[in-house]
Amino acid sequence: MLKKLFVLFIFSIHINGFAQEKDSLSYKNGISNPSLLGTHHFGIFSSRINTNFKYLPNQKPRFSIDYSSGNNFHPFVEAHYPKDPEIRRRLSQTIWHDRQFTFLDQETTPADYMNIVVDAVIKEFRLNFEIPLNKRHELNLNFRSYLITKGKYPFSFFTADESIEWFHSNVAGGEDPYGRRYYGLNQVNFRYLDRNGNTLELRQNNFFMGGIELSHYYYPKLAINDSQGIFINFGSHLGLNTSRFNSSMDFGLSANAIKRIDLKNNYELNLALGANVLRKNIIDFKEVMDLGNNPYLGTFETNLEITKYTKKGNYHAFGVNFQAQTRYNKKEEFGYFRLLGKWREINAGWQNGVYTLYSTIQNWNFVYTYGKPNFQLSIYIKEDFEVNNAPDFQTGISIKLPIVK
Repeated sequence: MLKKLFVLFIFSIHINGFAQEKDSLSYKNGISNPSLLGTHHFGIFSSRINTNFKYLPNQKPRFSIDYSSGNNFHPFVEAHYPKDPEIRRRLSQTIWHDRQFTFLDQETTPADYMNIVVDAVIKEFRLNFEIPLNKRHELNLNFRSYLITKGKYPFSFFTADESIEWFHSNVAGGEDPYGRRYYGLNQVNFRYLDRNGNTLELRQNNFFMGGIELSHYYYPKLAINDSQGIFINFGSHLGLNTSRFNSSMDFGLSANAIKRIDLKNNYELNLALGANVLRKNIIDFKEVMDLGNNPYLGTFETNLEITKYTKKGNYHAFGVNFQAQTRYNKKEEFGYFRLLGKWREINAGWQNGVYTLYSTIQNWNFVYTYGKPNFQLSIYIKEDFEVNNAPDFQTGISIKLPIVK
């Protein structure tokens, strides 16, 4: 899939036969998506990086308010990580669900231990300021916070447990394939014991400030901009995580490319590719939770958007966005861990609380945007077709306005 999308992007660079003169109504600055970051139960405590698919800095400062709601669900699961190389070798020769490991004590069978259970609808709130410095440089300042909820109607209409289970029962997935009904609907059960003995626990209506992020974007001037409609930008990112579970600083870099194709009848097509890498916890201000022992999070993203400009000077844009993020834990541990859970009571997915920490997180976002010169409204849905339930389903809305008209 990734190779096909990359070929499509490269091929579009050479398409000029049907490109038309840019209509006077076309003022849209690239693909201006809302925040599409998932409400992952580890990710919410780190900075992560939103992809920037704009052509150039805005002419005037803008601010946006983003709200997301994601249903995260992982049944209780335990994991042992034996330290003895011989035990690791023996376990690696057996598929993960058939591994046998009896932990006696740290002297006879030394091993790390962790357990996790996640059942909540996580609400994310972001306030973002886009501040142009000149024609080629821009600063973004972002504040993010989170609310832990049971996800009851009407405040979580699409991401409530009832909605998820109705879809499983009546459309796809089968009757309660992952144990939500077994454990009970509309509840908060969010507890994690890391391998260092630290506990993270969140309850109903817990609200916390996740962090502050500062990003600098550079939009270089290219000779091919005018003739081919190609734009690129590079970003550097600094994140200050402020929760009591991960008081730390992150640093990241990003690179993005956008191809614009002007079509007939006031239509515009944008194709984009982006990649970024984040070094988590480059500085820890105190002892922090083990929120994944892979120190780097890399993300690849691609976006296709079609825009229609109206005679009244507004536009409607429909976009499809694909994201892939690297695993939270180191890959080699996948070969020897031992997982324990209620596999007899649950049809599937009991292992996901640990298992998916070793998987690439992939999701699709479907975005609709209505805009005019001084206003932009975006809504989106995020679907996890890999069923890693982190989140299973997510929705969001964003409003963007100029600070000075």
